[in-house]
Amino acid sequence: MNSYFRLITTQMGTGLELIPATDGGACIDINEVVAYLQMKRISQYDVKEIYQAIQRLGTEPSIIMLPVPHKLPENEMFFLKVSDDKMTAIARFVPAGNGGSNLQKADIISDLAMKGVKFGINEAAIKTFLEKREYCTDVLIAKGLEPRHGSDASIEYFFNTDRQARPTRLEDGSVDFFNLNTINHCKQGDLLAKLTPEDRGNQGVNVFGERIKAREVKHLVLKYGDKIEISEDKTELRSMINGHVMLDVDKVVVSDIYEVENVGTATGNITSEGSVIVSGNVQAGFSIVATGSVEVRGVVEGASITAGGDIIIARGMNGMGKGILKAGGSVVAKYVENATIEAGTFVEANSIMHSKVSAGTQVTVDGKRGFIAGGSVRATEKVECKLLGSAMGADTLVEVGVDPQQKMRYVELQREMAEISKKYTQIQTTLTGAAAKIKSGAKLPPEQMQYVRSLMQLSQQLQEQMDAGNAEFDELDGMLAHRTEACVCVRDTAYAGTKIVIGEDSLTLKGNVQYSKFVDEHGEVKIRSL
Repeated sequence: MNSYFRLITTQMGTGLELIPATDGGACIDINEVVAYLQMKRISQYDVKEIYQAIQRLGTEPSIIMLPVPHKLPENEMFFLKVSDDKMTAIARFVPAGNGGSNLQKADIISDLAMKGVKFGINEAAIKTFLEKREYCTDVLIAKGLEPRHGSDASIEYFFNTDRQARPTRLEDGSVDFFNLNTINHCKQGDLLAKLTPEDRGNQGVNVFGERIKAREVKHLVLKYGDKIEISEDKTELRSMINGHVMLDVDKVVVSDIYEVENVGTATGNITSEGSVIVSGNVQAGFSIVATGSVEVRGVVEGASITAGGDIIIARGMNGMGKGILKAGGSVVAKYVENATIEAGTFVEANSIMHSKVSAGTQVTVDGKRGFIAGGSVRATEKVECKLLGSAMGADTLVEVGVDPQQKMRYVELQREMAEISKKYTQIQTTLTGAAAKIKSGAKLPPEQMQYVRSLMQLSQQLQEQMDAGNAEFDELDGMLAHRTEACVCVRDTAYAGTKIVIGEDSLTLKGNVQYSKFVDEHGEVKIRSL
């Protein structure tokens, strides 16, 4: 038991009795003694004397007389300390003096209520104290209820949601065009997504009875398009058809798959509100337009393919100078020759020859051949290949560091603005001449006046177009001038004559360069070793 103290009344006056500890208990805390005496309005005493008495206290009680008048017997009481977070309340009891009365359970609970403590009162601890009466000892007399923090809602998708996912590769680094794994096929009844709702948790309560909120959690709902059914509890999505599934931002979309052997004279052009799979070839002069993805397991000739998702060509494309591939996602082909490609994400092939290629992220030309020869290849982030350019001197341009679509719009806008400015100048010349005639006193015929009015209206429209165009031009100019960490990596040889553009800076190779990485440093295209 800890050492403790009490106020007693003797024939000589009021005294402070110090009772020694037993069984290794803690000694009296002088600060607690001082707090107790202050509470009892006793101020005339020698703190040093009390402290020294505590230090030399042996096995027998000791009494220190206080220079105060006789006091009435002191009753049992307790100090209360509430933690900073208001979640625990510790009581330390001080015994009654001789002739004083002890606390009962009802007294303790009433005193706690007067101090504001009204939740989580530890009746078991009170009972133990009343049975043992251990003083100057911490008693956990009340404990709050911690809030139970919940968890955010989550959605598990049962298909590949990564639009940047790369196709399967063989040991030599080339693409396995028989196992592309880029289109997410689904069957009727397949589970597509599962929602685990948020757990909101439970409020807590501190010892003062104040509510403590659980942390905020994220609420999610399943978003989905047509041809998908949702369970009654709104936690599962299943496909209603055999088709192709993809994640469009945060919305699950299923589209039909239209399958055809070949695209040519027997089928004509194909338009599909879904995905298209061609088991054979796509002949020159024909087109495929699909809101989903397009997979061609044969070759594509001088045809046009437009897809909202990916375009996959297992055996490659010879565009014959007129073939066009436009994909909202990626374009993957065994080879590309004499074609135009526009991809929202990446382009991947074993070789690219004499083509015009642009990709929203990067272009990777890998495999045994792995060359880019002739034409232009543009990507926002990176172009990577084995061989770049040609020993025969084919004009080859590679550009990174700007969004190809922004660059195309920048060039197109320059042309549009030049045409608008030309028309505006011509109209202003005519209007100036008409104004001069009117000012000189000449009277124009009604049909000429009507013509002048129409020119004035057209002039205002052209001015508005020029203002909007200039604003867009300035915005694009700022975007294109922004430096990035874009680079061009050549894992074998970059041939002389190849032009490399990074941002606004360019470098035309004077000689062959091997195993190199081209980067933009301080406004110049630099060559670094891989």
